[in-house]
Amino acid sequence: MSTFEFVAWDSLGNCREGVHQASSEEAVLAYLRQEQLTPVSVTEVQSPQKQEKKSSVPYKRVKSPDLSTFCWQLSTMLGGGLPITSAIETIAEEMPNPYFAHILSGMAAGLEQGRSMTDMIRENPRVFSKLSAAIVMAGETSGSLTMSLQRLAEHYENKDKLARKVKGALAYPIFVVVFIVVIVIVLMTLIIPRFTTMFKEFNGKLPAFTRGFMAIYNGLMHNSPFIIVGLIAGIVGLVLYGRTAKGHRNLCKFALAAPIFGKIQLMAFVATFCKTLSTLIAAGVPLLDAFQILAGMTNNEILHEGVLATRDKMVAGVSISASMQEVGFFPGVAIKMAQIGENSGSLSAVMEKTSQYYEKKVDVLVSMMLSMLEPALIISVGAIVLTVILAMYLPIFSMSV
Repeated sequence: MSTFEFVAWDSLGNCREGVHQASSEEAVLAYLRQEQLTPVSVTEVQSPQKQEKKSSVPYKRVKSPDLSTFCWQLSTMLGGGLPITSAIETIAEEMPNPYFAHILSGMAAGLEQGRSMTDMIRENPRVFSKLSAAIVMAGETSGSLTMSLQRLAEHYENKDKLARKVKGALAYPIFVVVFIVVIVIVLMTLIIPRFTTMFKEFNGKLPAFTRGFMAIYNGLMHNSPFIIVGLIAGIVGLVLYGRTAKGHRNLCKFALAAPIFGKIQLMAFVATFCKTLSTLIAAGVPLLDAFQILAGMTNNEILHEGVLATRDKMVAGVSISASMQEVGFFPGVAIKMAQIGENSGSLSAVMEKTSQYYEKKVDVLVSMMLSMLEPALIISVGAIVLTVILAMYLPIFSMSV
């Protein structure tokens, strides 16, 4: 679909100007004749997406904090009585992300041409999600765009907060693993070769522990090209396998079944699910549309199919809580709270409380994971270093005896 500006005369001789979306110029002319208007000119308007392709502004990922700031600022300005076009232009001028500033300028231009905020958001899927479009559309339809933007800002804030929690939890284990790899590389390339040269000068027999260690070391060094190629081939094979339908599904199933990590992933999804459902319901988005949007919020195929299955059961007339229970992966507390929300008519408020409960669960699981990983990683570093020291210094100790 393209956007066209038209100028036409009505039956009373008045000049009419407007914007119409159609597949071609001929379709616009047909529309004008149907409206009993005499066309004067029809011009295709270049959409923000097309402008983006021709623009020299390079793509830069728009993060949740940027989107949250945009929604808060726009909500505040609209609440203060500033026209939406002027508000977006002002925000674009102060936006540090040049790509996002370019998108906002295009949105302001589209709004000046008479297009809706929802249309402008839908035309920029790389920046705004379907959830954003649904909430804004509900706000425009109900006349409460300011409130909808506030809810959307809160959604982006909570999404960023949860993501930072999970990333923060993984930062320490990743650092220690990288540290272990660096230690092993330094030992194998700098330390052990010097001792090997020294051992060759020994006339005495090396201890069994040192001989075993050196046999493993020599095996690794002689076969290192094959090991590296094998690791690369394994990683590439795993990536290619994950791109197949069956492979992606199996990897998603494995991710959920992984000890602790799988539970953290599920609890984080449930927290996001409840929070987003609360936001969508409060914004006035229909339940079935809300579940369609929720299904697209995860890359895990198992969770995606589960949300869609919940929606299908709701279409068949089953209640939300019963549909969630039949799917199988939703925790009991989430199901029970959904039932309470349905019965009391306060599903949005109850889902908000439920999301807070599961966010705390994620915190507890992350703390538990760290409490288990920290000693295990420290012991691993100590074991590697101790093994090398014993293997290298045992021959020296045996000589001194």
